[in-house]
Amino acid sequence: MWKAAALLSLFAAVLWADPCEDLKSLAIPHTRILTASATGGVCKVTAASIPSADSAIRIEVWLPVSGWNGKLIGTGNGGFAGKISSGLFAGSVKAGYAVANTDMGMAVDPGHDASDFTGRPERWRDWGWRATHEMTVVEKALVQAFYGQPQQKSYFLGCSTGGEQALMEAERFPEDYDGIASGAPANNRTGVHLSILWNYMATHREDAAYIPPAKLPLLHDAVLAACDAKDGVKDGLLNPWSCQFDPASLQCKEGDAPGCLTARQVETAKEIYRGPVDPKTHKQLYPGVPFGSELDWGSFGPDPARKSSPPYAPIFQWVFGKNWDWRGFDLSRGFAEIQKLLAPDLNATSGDLHRFAQRGGKLLGYHGMADWLVVPGESINYHAAVVKKMKGKTSDFYRLYFIPGMGHCGGGTGPNSLDQLGTLVNWVEKGVAPDKLTATRGGSPLKRAVCPYPQVAKYSGSGDPNDAANYACVMPGKK
Repeated sequence: MWKAAALLSLFAAVLWADPCEDLKSLAIPHTRILTASATGGVCKVTAASIPSADSAIRIEVWLPVSGWNGKLIGTGNGGFAGKISSGLFAGSVKAGYAVANTDMGMAVDPGHDASDFTGRPERWRDWGWRATHEMTVVEKALVQAFYGQPQQKSYFLGCSTGGEQALMEAERFPEDYDGIASGAPANNRTGVHLSILWNYMATHREDAAYIPPAKLPLLHDAVLAACDAKDGVKDGLLNPWSCQFDPASLQCKEGDAPGCLTARQVETAKEIYRGPVDPKTHKQLYPGVPFGSELDWGSFGPDPARKSSPPYAPIFQWVFGKNWDWRGFDLSRGFAEIQKLLAPDLNATSGDLHRFAQRGGKLLGYHGMADWLVVPGESINYHAAVVKKMKGKTSDFYRLYFIPGMGHCGGGTGPNSLDQLGTLVNWVEKGVAPDKLTATRGGSPLKRAVCPYPQVAKYSGSGDPNDAANYACVMPGKK
């Protein structure tokens, strides 16, 4: 009798076992599973990864309890991260994907910021590249344990910092993902922060240099008047690289007035468009802010009278200490120090995608043409680096698209969304290479054709300009 009871008890234990909770005991190198529980048809797992003595990487993974499509998605972050970014979780799981994100090892206490990591290079490495790979390793281990089989395909989606994570993965860990979408990548991380500081200094070095928000539409409208129609359609959207505009055309004849720029404000605008230049060697250190982005220039910082600090200052504090002051910054010497200390871990600029291409990986790059924060010219630089490193044609595995009027990872006056995942799935799984794509704007009929760089979309001259069929992809300058 007792044997029958024991067998019944064992059968019940097997029957009622919770495969999600069982993940708590999963062994993954230098990783501890913190929680694992199923709710609403989703197995939600949190983990801590500690690849170095000073690491504290938090990871969250969602696994659909049923209807898994055999695929997984890794997702990126923004800024210094510091928390789980779960914006893509629900939609991804609903579509059948396992999905993951990480805080990149950058969590800080309330009231603190990333300056807490001054003098802590292991945290810089986690943020720069290691946390994203750790997240991917953990997600794949959980997928294997939960479903009893590995994923069939893996994808990564990220913009800004997430775009940098994407390129770090492609360059350093090409086996992690089959398809990668990299939007507005901050892959030249040291250059991005130099650009942010440059624009802050340009507008805050003295009160007279500041361009008030009320004058930004004036500048933007003048740029449109000079350049809007060059793509064949006058629609409030432009290609910044075909634009020639001199802010001096708006200079007040004398003094200051609402409908013009002072001579000092004209110089500020020129400095912003020019971008960071080494004052000693006159070498361009990072591209300038594009024509067409003027409506977002208020993000460079508030009125100088408010005595604010530059955005994203912790990067400079990591190198020069917590007492670093932008007012005394020697750009020539200082940037060289930043490059030496931080670039090896924070910059994905080599363009070496040999291993990624050889294993069949596909990389979809995209960037808003009106991006004021991570400027689109740097994506052109990265494309050039890939072409040089790969010695020629790259379109079999890497294509880059510029979206007119889009700001940083969205926003702006133009279309601001691409079907990244659908495009990657078709490319990776069906061999359908993306050609002319359609960029859309949610809740709006606004649509535009976007072409693989260096081609540009040229309006046919007739038909609805919101119909991608009325555009052809041509090389710049071709009629």
